[in-house]
Amino acid sequence: MINNKRWIVPPLITPEADTALSAFPPILRQILFNRGYTTDAEARAYLNAKPDFNTDPFQMSGMKQSVDRIQTAIQKHEPIAIYGDYDVDGVTSTALLVETLQQLNANVRGYIPNRFEEGYGLNNNALDELKADGVQLVITVDCGIRSPSEALHAQTIGLDLIISDHHHPAEGDLPPAFAVINTKQPGDVYPDKDLAGVGIAYKIAEALLSIYPSAFSLDSLLDLVALGTVADLAPLVGENRILVRRGLRQMRQTARQGLSSLAAVSEIKLAKVNAGNIGFSLGPRLNAAGRLKEALAAFELLTTKDVFRAGELAQVLDMQNRERQRITKDMQKRAEEIAIGEDPHAFLLFAAQEDFNSGVIGLAASRLTDTYYRPAIVASKGETETRGSCRSIPEFHITEALDHCADLLVRHGGHAAAAGFTVRNENLSELVSRLKAYAKEKLSNEDLKPTVTAEAYVSLADFRADLFEKCLKYLEPTGYGNREAAFVARNVKVKSARTVGADAKHLKLLLEEEKSGYTHDAIGFRLGEWQKKMPPRVDILFTYEVNEYNGRIGYQLNLKDLKPAGYVE
Repeated sequence: MINNKRWIVPPLITPEADTALSAFPPILRQILFNRGYTTDAEARAYLNAKPDFNTDPFQMSGMKQSVDRIQTAIQKHEPIAIYGDYDVDGVTSTALLVETLQQLNANVRGYIPNRFEEGYGLNNNALDELKADGVQLVITVDCGIRSPSEALHAQTIGLDLIISDHHHPAEGDLPPAFAVINTKQPGDVYPDKDLAGVGIAYKIAEALLSIYPSAFSLDSLLDLVALGTVADLAPLVGENRILVRRGLRQMRQTARQGLSSLAAVSEIKLAKVNAGNIGFSLGPRLNAAGRLKEALAAFELLTTKDVFRAGELAQVLDMQNRERQRITKDMQKRAEEIAIGEDPHAFLLFAAQEDFNSGVIGLAASRLTDTYYRPAIVASKGETETRGSCRSIPEFHITEALDHCADLLVRHGGHAAAAGFTVRNENLSELVSRLKAYAKEKLSNEDLKPTVTAEAYVSLADFRADLFEKCLKYLEPTGYGNREAAFVARNVKVKSARTVGADAKHLKLLLEEEKSGYTHDAIGFRLGEWQKKMPPRVDILFTYEVNEYNGRIGYQLNLKDLKPAGYVE
């Protein structure tokens, strides 16, 4: 029986913090303490999602120059292009700024490059075409910070370029643009460094609307902010958490026709939408357009006011997402065979093929990382260059690893956990060799096991409907950076166990705590293999959630992991 996850349960709350948080229920006190909120004021700011820092957008370096230049373009009716990325963050950022500037009577258009023909980020051909078409100002969103040569080209052809991006800039090498808005650039004093690309775009809109009196409301943009922030796995802390909570509220009453249509094909009730719905349903469908063809369909869906066109586009994205799922499943299987076949004990997994679809290589890499708990790279080989997509684990900063090999790369960029690169084929072998050696150096002394963090050891008798309604729902939005509250219950009796779902992948249990006689339904997604070897008693790590089925609302345990009762690593 495989038990390869390490469970972490933080220490009990201190008496001092317990006293300071006495206004809250005991379980909630422990959760707040685990997250570092040890005073009543801090706890209330977190639970109410209120900022405890200055969020004035003009604190951002480059914001004043950018807003002045945009004002001039609006006044002179100069053509403006919003140049975005083809993922959900880039598409929502593009839609947000196009919508904002249209409301301010700007002459504005969106431009999203084709992943397969143009690749990621700025490219000179696109800048040339925009210039030839009369565009005088280009504003990037979610890209551009690692495009110094393209920024220089824009300057050379007389195109003003404002770069807004949230990715890490190359060390000591900001692009020579008219202005750069990036909270991670040296000297930037904006207090929150975790905004997604769409968060930066929203701050530009906020800055503009502080100058232009308008009936247009910033709140109407927050559904886009929530979509892009959650889908891009920006940490749900600080201002992101505030914007996403407000954005979910906006989504529940959205007037955006495309979002309503997308929710319909995803079988999601917008009136009850949460961050999980974005991460697992809405986001993947919006991403599917850019992964398989081009992201313009997603952009049009989010901006159209035509109900029939919105319905048509939502259906297209849904079909593309099904195709994306099929391609990803096949690619992951083949990438696994290549990577494990070459070196089953490697600290970094690598697979490349000529026919790998470059739009889904990141998803295949992510599946490898999830399965083997190793950094993984899946790449698509072209005639002269190879494009790779990387995913990693907390113990290994993948972009720093690429920085270490920058002399071999045409371009690269990303975050600690995800990155991408382009390399000339003649350098590919050496790149793989150096990355694997670097990973071995960094990881050989690590005990590489995925960890799952719980809040506390609990009794199942504590878990009733009012616990969710009075405590747990105030932690939302949960996700990356603000984990959903999980708990550990020991020595729980298994009253019944069966598999459910396609291929019997999932596990359905009825659990009983003998001391109280209290029973709970539990679901374990992708834990179906346990059914044939289920011990009579188990230790469980679970979250507590609403389960709505056929109009009936109940509550269930969602098993994240289980072990035989008393199992010791």
